[in-house]
Amino acid sequence: MTSIATAAWRWAAGMAAAAILGSASAAPYPERAITWIVPFAVGGPTDAIARTVAQRVATELGQSIIVENVPGAGGTLGAMRAARAQADGYTLFVGHIGTMAAAPYLFKSLKYDPLRDFTPVFRFPDTPMVLLVKQDARYNSAADLLAEARKHPEKLTFGTAGVGSSSHLAAEHLAATAQVKFTFVPYKGTGPAMTDLMGGQIDAMLDQTNVSLPQVQGGRLKALALTSQSEMSLFPGVPTLAGGELPGFLASTWYGIYAPTGTPQPAIDALRDAYMKALADPSFTDGLRQNGIDVLPAAQTGPDALRDFTASEQQKWQRVIRDAGIAPQ
Repeated sequence: MTSIATAAWRWAAGMAAAAILGSASAAPYPERAITWIVPFAVGGPTDAIARTVAQRVATELGQSIIVENVPGAGGTLGAMRAARAQADGYTLFVGHIGTMAAAPYLFKSLKYDPLRDFTPVFRFPDTPMVLLVKQDARYNSAADLLAEARKHPEKLTFGTAGVGSSSHLAAEHLAATAQVKFTFVPYKGTGPAMTDLMGGQIDAMLDQTNVSLPQVQGGRLKALALTSQSEMSLFPGVPTLAGGELPGFLASTWYGIYAPTGTPQPAIDALRDAYMKALADPSFTDGLRQNGIDVLPAAQTGPDALRDFTASEQQKWQRVIRDAGIAPQ
């Protein structure tokens, strides 16, 4: 079955399911546990934030949400599985910058289309990144680091979580915007890269704020700048790149819940409404902020906003990948 035929079949199935959900005799959604497919391993940052949000949304829905980890191929294995799932509202996908925006330009034969095969449901809070160096490094600001990179092109080594990872793409975006050249060193995850950064084997890296926070607070790494729009209280005195060296520069690891195309609208509405109720609770949002996660305005979290954002992010990272010369795998 072609992808177009598959999408058409899902649409028809979704319409039939919607009719059932909308009938007087149908049980209200959800009547059983829901599965969220996370396309990365247990314990990683995507898994962590997915479980945090899932737990609260489940409470609002009054049904369990089971997180199923399907790692592999940069997250695309989990995405393919979710795209082919029954469009009944009981299987959702935790998509992010890599699987929904960058993947079409990183893989030659992607088996799903992020915009065609999925319906956006709601967008998670963002996780900004922070520019890091070793605690005793002689760089005390992003300006210091970039000045050295301009003076000695490709001298500075920049660690990433691997080719095409969000940390790599953000670093390429940083280099292009600042018009500097780094020597990128790919690792199998940001954990090994951070270990080498603390040990002095590499000069710098970008990592997510929630992952980096303990190392910065513990005095093992120095934070030079944030990639967020605004400064963060958990990183006192750390400026944003957008407000200083690189006006307008933004890069974050973002996430969203997506449903297979054809999922009944009542299910999407129920999930969205449950999430909006969670966002209205300060105890939930304050807990996220205390872990270095950037809670977005409500207007940026709904299905339409997530659809537009996904499309704009595809355009942005397509340019970055093309200009950096990253060859599709």
